[in-house]
Amino acid sequence: MDSKQQKVINPLGYAPIGALLLRFALPSVVGMLVNAIYNIVDQIFIGRGVGYLGNAATTIAFPIVTIILAVSTLLGAGGSAYAALKLGEHDEEAAEQTCGNVFVLSVLSGVVLAIVGLLCLDPLVKMFGASENTLEYARQYTSIILLAAPFNVLGVSMSNMARTDGNPNLSMYSIVVGALLNVALDPLFIFVFHWDVAGAAIATAISQVVSAVILVVYFTKKSKMRLHRRTMRLNAGICRNMSILGISSCVLQLASTVLNIVLNNVLVTYGNQSEVGGDIALSAMGIVMKISMIIISVCIGIGVGSQPILGYNRGARQLKRVRSAYLLALCVSVSVTIVGWILCETIPEQILLLFGKENQTFMDFAVRSMRIFLGGIFFAGAQIVTTNYFQATGQPLKANFMSTLRQVLLLIPLLFILPRFMGLDGVLYAGLIADLVTGAVVVFVVGIEVLKLTRQIAKEEKAA
Repeated sequence: MDSKQQKVINPLGYAPIGALLLRFALPSVVGMLVNAIYNIVDQIFIGRGVGYLGNAATTIAFPIVTIILAVSTLLGAGGSAYAALKLGEHDEEAAEQTCGNVFVLSVLSGVVLAIVGLLCLDPLVKMFGASENTLEYARQYTSIILLAAPFNVLGVSMSNMARTDGNPNLSMYSIVVGALLNVALDPLFIFVFHWDVAGAAIATAISQVVSAVILVVYFTKKSKMRLHRRTMRLNAGICRNMSILGISSCVLQLASTVLNIVLNNVLVTYGNQSEVGGDIALSAMGIVMKISMIIISVCIGIGVGSQPILGYNRGARQLKRVRSAYLLALCVSVSVTIVGWILCETIPEQILLLFGKENQTFMDFAVRSMRIFLGGIFFAGAQIVTTNYFQATGQPLKANFMSTLRQVLLLIPLLFILPRFMGLDGVLYAGLIADLVTGAVVVFVVGIEVLKLTRQIAKEEKAA
């Protein structure tokens, strides 16, 4: 260990990159998967207990879920990235104040989301694709999810801060405990109490409350970045800086929200013009999107887990470690998406049967949707990790471009254009084309960024 490394106390600055990525990314991956399972488990139990109309209701509510997640990641990912940079600069006071600001803003924003969402409930669910058949189910599910929004925002944002605090395992445990509770309560509320869709939403809400409480207790009693009254005073500079770093994650989720709204309405419109039907098309695509969310969640977990490593070493000007962490995260994430793509292409029927056995029309369209719409998902891992890399290393403009490329710049326009010529099939091919074009751009961007890092490293080594 050289003299520069000896000055570094935090293991993020000197521990082997592979071991660090495993330590930080594995709990993050488990946490993200479990967060995805909140929705997946609901869909499985609803599919078996209520049917495809109940599943369509959760698809309708999904934009609300992504809006809540957008706010959570704006605060959590941005706060985590900024705190990691400050820790790399050995400014522990600024890092601790960032944690306090994240807590306060999470509670306030969650309350605002709940109030506004409940006041505008009917217009929202109708805008998100609710029909006469699904309206009541959508109202029930969405209203309960909104009531739990303050705890949801708080849990997601503080789990990000726990990773930067050096405790990625706690981030995982808090979500796992909530998920296990969700799995236990779902069948009880749906099949025993006969609360149907509302029961699934209540189970999810209780799970989110428990996860948030676990994290708050940690930050008030055991963390390094402790919650104090003085750190909870909002600081304009900290709020601005962490918002700049978190905006790409927020934009990614907001783009997903807009995408879900457009996708739901296009599916209903062109589904009703086909033999499939709008409600079946909406429900089937909802399941396909949930399956893709599992694959994407693993990649997000890898990207988020790499952020403290990237941010700390960028702040400490250890660029070799930045490059190593980025490339390793990139390789692992791409491998995951390739495996997920192979499974979706080869055994779609077996995967779909987990959600219940519907009529043949439903199954045929769902299989076709999975194979075509997710036909280019093997590129998703590179895009996600590269977005997280730009965010962690203080390059918000590049992060924003990468986060909006697929959903906003490509997929949404394609959803408006292709179905006019291809009908319902146009929806499916829009996803495939958007992924392939995004992949080509990402390959180019990754090459440029790695070359730039290599030149900076060579320049510093020559200067030394």
